Amino acid sequence: MIAVEELTKTYGTFRAVDDVSFVARPGEVTGFLGPNGAGKSTTLRILAGLTRPDRGTATIGGRHLSEIPNPGRHVGILLDASAQHVGRTGREVLTLAARTIGLPDARVDEMLALVGLDATEARRRIRDYSLGMRQRLGIAQALLGDPAVLILDEPANGLDPAGIRWMRTLLKGYADRGGTVLLSSHLLNEVELIADEMILIGHGRI
Repeated sequence: MIAVEELTKTYGTFRAVDDVSFVARPGEVTGFLGPNGAGKSTTLRILAGLTRPDRGTATIGGRHLSEIPNPGRHVGILLDASAQHVGRTGREVLTLAARTIGLPDARVDEMLALVGLDATEARRRIRDYSLGMRQRLGIAQALLGDPAVLILDEPANGLDPAGIRWMRTLLKGYADRGGTVLLSSHLLNEVELIADEMILIGHGRI
């Protein structure tokens, strides 16, 4: 379970997140909705341990991400699909991630097949990937360790309608097997088709 309690983060005079509290439960897809600049990404960065809050807590299974041993085996995170090393191939990105968290290379093939990146695409450099392909690769990396929790920031960006339907089915099946999904988006019509619960944020407040 994801638990966010009284989370606050200020940059100078701008309060990006203002006393935010919510939970995302196992077996559910929780939609985290709001316009650009509403505080979604800041909240997810705090959950991922990339940003320190001014006040409050953000825990996964009762612990901060930094306290979880080998967190890639427990939590899958996709915050920015464009943040991958553009000089590496898709296969290299997943292989390095798999070895880092102690998984066999065979897991890489499973993930490439799951997200629909064929052998030719897996050998291409990330610089030659479309945004949709980068999103698929990012989802593959998030799922690599078979985690119990998924945190995804705008994962539908760049996906075509078939890709969005594929992602919807994938995440719904993941939650049906007991996984916890926190899905950030500014697209209400997309999230309402998959979310079991929706949290709305605007100007940093729920």
